[in-house]
Amino acid sequence: MGKLTFYTVLLAALFLGLLPGKTSAQEKEDHSYKPLTIKLDESGQKYVRFIMWHQIWATTNNLDTDTKLQITPSIRRSRFLAFAQVSPKFLILTHFGLNGLTPSNMTSLGNNGDSPQLFLHGAWTEFKVTPSLYIGGGLHYWKGLTRLSNQSTLNFMTLDQSRPFVHWHSLGISDQFARHIGIYAKGNLGKVDYRLALNAPSRSPLGNGKDYGLNNSNLTYTGASTPDEEGNVTGGSIIEGYFSYSFFEKESTKLPYYVGTYLGKKKVFNIGAGFFTHPNGMYNDSTGDHVSVAHFAADAFLDLPTNSGGLTAYASFSTYNYGDHYVSRWAGTGSVIYTHLGYYFKSANIMPYIAFQAANYEGLPDHKPSAFDVGLNYYILGHNAKLTLEYHKISDDPRETTSQIRLQAQVFL
Repeated sequence: MGKLTFYTVLLAALFLGLLPGKTSAQEKEDHSYKPLTIKLDESGQKYVRFIMWHQIWATTNNLDTDTKLQITPSIRRSRFLAFAQVSPKFLILTHFGLNGLTPSNMTSLGNNGDSPQLFLHGAWTEFKVTPSLYIGGGLHYWKGLTRLSNQSTLNFMTLDQSRPFVHWHSLGISDQFARHIGIYAKGNLGKVDYRLALNAPSRSPLGNGKDYGLNNSNLTYTGASTPDEEGNVTGGSIIEGYFSYSFFEKESTKLPYYVGTYLGKKKVFNIGAGFFTHPNGMYNDSTGDHVSVAHFAADAFLDLPTNSGGLTAYASFSTYNYGDHYVSRWAGTGSVIYTHLGYYFKSANIMPYIAFQAANYEGLPDHKPSAFDVGLNYYILGHNAKLTLEYHKISDDPRETTSQIRLQAQVFL
């Protein structure tokens, strides 16, 4: 038996071992669930809603190397979110938590390092102007470009956002963990949902905004923190937006988080288009010039109920422009296609799926970065309690490929 096959069987056995067995009628368990909500008036139109979730991972090391098998446990996400509809016109939301806590970045007492610490993911207020226009501001997640740029981490169809994070292209570069500080407008015009935002970029980008390509482009994503030749501050505004047209049922836009799969409970077919622009966001270390960032994308999402369950499909095409030959940590000047497909078998509460991503970047002329995922979700109680087993393979660097088997246990309330 080959190494990869052995590891697959090993983790599959672990996955199946975690599935709950059948119980007798006397032992039947109550899995009913009601959202954690406190009503602020008799009608229930004023309320506070609480959401908590944990995503616990077990991940192998790179299976493409000859090193001994290692399985590392981690906390992928531990989050707490609360939002309050104070009145029909006002909403407030707070979201905090941590990401990626592993044995290697834990600290002795939990307070002598950044990794174990909770931090702010979102904090915004929103005002209803008209039934089709809401305006808000703060540290927010009303993003542009694609549906997956705005997707919820609670109801992924795949294990997680596909890596490299082309849909979260600005993560840690111009934002704080995919959130910007700024103002946004959102609403509905007939069958069209829209979201637009004007944001301020982070002035301390991950990796100092350096080019992650193999060819030095002389560009860094530091335009907002580098004055122009006349000493003027520039690059201080980001404009982004996303528009979606609904052919069938409309989706809720109360919160920005797009659903990954409805598990056959909703008939949705949407096409969308979006953009992300950052004038003078880049800086050329060689010439001293500022260069603008401009990304555009189109996508389509289908969630179709069937007699035996439901089909979920998604596809997007994105073009990225950071300046000549620049490759960031997550995307680069060029284009990316992404697609995923899954089918929910209601009788077994499982959803097998596949996902594929391929990129063509100027800065990597001899290499086409790609990623492939194949996995299986087991829904104990829908997205509220589920197990996911996934094989993930990524080739974002011509010098190395990475293959992993990943197991996730998720519970959210």
